[in-house]
Amino acid sequence: MSTALDEIDSIDDLLVNLGGISPKRVRFRPAPGTATVDDVERVRVKTRRICELVDGTLVEKVMGLAESVVAQTLRKYLHRWNDDNGEPGFLAGEAGTIKLMNKLVRAPDLAFTYLNRAPGGCVPSAPVPDLAPDLAVEVLSEGNTREEMERKLKEYFMSDVRLVWYLDLRTRTVRVYTSPDDVTELTASDTLGGGDVLPGFTLPIAQLFSKLDPTTEPKANGGTKPKKRK
Repeated sequence: MSTALDEIDSIDDLLVNLGGISPKRVRFRPAPGTATVDDVERVRVKTRRICELVDGTLVEKVMGLAESVVAQTLRKYLHRWNDDNGEPGFLAGEAGTIKLMNKLVRAPDLAFTYLNRAPGGCVPSAPVPDLAPDLAVEVLSEGNTREEMERKLKEYFMSDVRLVWYLDLRTRTVRVYTSPDDVTELTASDTLGGGDVLPGFTLPIAQLFSKLDPTTEPKANGGTKPKKRK
């Protein structure tokens, strides 16, 4: 997924490569294409901002209050499942940056990793460890573009993530991916399951979004709803 800096001729090219994101999310210190994993942690400590590293470029994460609340609601139920099953793994939130590939650091809004997959069978001590979780969860924000999330999805599965959930507050739906091409979209009448990755985990979709303003109607997908592909 990497693109060499000398292939980028303009800021527009850079933004397109990053998924058509807002230029406000791109940090220019260090210059795009020159940032490293160490810069991810340096910026977090200095500014308290969470950045991902994409092709040597620092990209700030976007998350609002509603997205954070929904993520924490899901985290509660995932913690319960983990406890009930003898704590086979650990959960990390949006500050849990992980290195997936060279010059690629992502920070899922939630991630679950089995301990037997982690080096030494324990939580890594490095601020940005080389680690691909079993489950990666993204709560979509207004600042996320379709192209950005499609790129991120491919990167997750290229890094051996086994299951990805995209939570869409706008439509009150959850997209369940078992590969970049295998997706099922769940609505308020459905139940989210853990499949082979989290066996026995279930959560009604309506319960996941229950804290959102009930007077705000879910928006129609506008023709962007992914088809169920098997």
